[in-house]
Amino acid sequence: MKLPLPLLRGRRAAARTVSRTALRTAATACLATCLATAVAGCSVLGSGDGGADAKGGGGPSFTVAAAGDVLIHPPLTDQARKDAKATGGKAGTLDFAPLMAGVKPVISKADLAICHMEPVVAKKGGPYEGFPNFQVPPEITTTLKDIGYDTCSTASNHSIDHGEAGVRRTLDALDAAGLKHTGSARSEAEWEKPLIMDVKGVKVAQISFAFGFVRNEVPADKPWLANKTSFKAIKEAEQRARKAGADVVILSIHWGREYQSAPSTSQLELARRIAKKTGINLVIGHHAHVVQPMEKIGNTWIAYGLGNQMARHEVPNGQSEEGAIGWFTFTKRGGEWDVQAQYLPTFVDVPPEPEDPEQPDKLPTGAVTDYRLVNVARALKNGKPESGTPDEGKKYTEVQLARYRLAFDRTQGTMLNRGAVKDGLTPLEEPPN
Repeated sequence: MKLPLPLLRGRRAAARTVSRTALRTAATACLATCLATAVAGCSVLGSGDGGADAKGGGGPSFTVAAAGDVLIHPPLTDQARKDAKATGGKAGTLDFAPLMAGVKPVISKADLAICHMEPVVAKKGGPYEGFPNFQVPPEITTTLKDIGYDTCSTASNHSIDHGEAGVRRTLDALDAAGLKHTGSARSEAEWEKPLIMDVKGVKVAQISFAFGFVRNEVPADKPWLANKTSFKAIKEAEQRARKAGADVVILSIHWGREYQSAPSTSQLELARRIAKKTGINLVIGHHAHVVQPMEKIGNTWIAYGLGNQMARHEVPNGQSEEGAIGWFTFTKRGGEWDVQAQYLPTFVDVPPEPEDPEQPDKLPTGAVTDYRLVNVARALKNGKPESGTPDEGKKYTEVQLARYRLAFDRTQGTMLNRGAVKDGLTPLEEPPN
């Protein structure tokens, strides 16, 4: 997507200090709980295996990982082509696995992992397009499955960039990769059937909506092609899921203002209506392309915006390379679902523009040479890429590490700026001081 040049705003050191102190206090309490219940198998990234209900009796428990927008711009397709060639792939093949390998250790550990597939999928071999009429390689769906995603929301402002044919290609590609999906549909019958998944014996439904569409409107005779946001439609979708047996309902929603880290008034108002007038258990927001806060309203966690999981905007502005993985632990206590929320900052390394356009591979000395998705806390802790990734053995430069520290601090400050620390919001992993 085209990007204006919003100002890059840092966080004051004093605010960071206060936030970290509060987070360490919460993390210490969490660790004490884990140690006390070690026999139940508690761990930071572990999947709940039942656990004890604090109000008496056994309570089912499971974890959910959800991440920001997957938006494959042309430079990322070029990177996938480059990576395929580096590993001996045939000419013209694409390999997105090296691009996204940095988050596989986290995503693959969740009991349910949810992605947001924003663009339309093209036919294999293309043509591929970027903004404003996205068509992306189907190979990205296979990579999403391989790194551990189970399901993707597909309602976005680009859902119908290529009409009904584009919706069909996208959903066909997700089916072929083994990924569940919701938010767009190929028929009225498919739209009417709620997506309900068995997650460790719990029936979890996912619903997906978008505020509107960039290129086209949904045809009047095929309103089921993509879900358009209204409170009434969201509530009715939740009710259909409950009627079909869902124990938990998760809403993925494409909303808000692009490149704004503060939720809009309409986001805040709709979040409150959802939390107070529906039984939806978790709201996962997309579209802003920068990280927005999390907030607990009543018993419902709202992740207003998880930024970008993978994107390369025309003019990267620093914040558009940042994202977050939301990590949610559901435990049933006293007949109600209690949700613990955590977050993990991520960052997309973006190579600089070549100094000489005629020599695209010639970059300044010490510059990042490849697009890579980075687990920021782990990068700061280890000083190098994850073992098992294509870049294993390399070391991050001091410039990279400084950039990751900024990403962590800014994401942390943003996540907490609506008071979520009082409700126990903590980072999933802490970097060293």
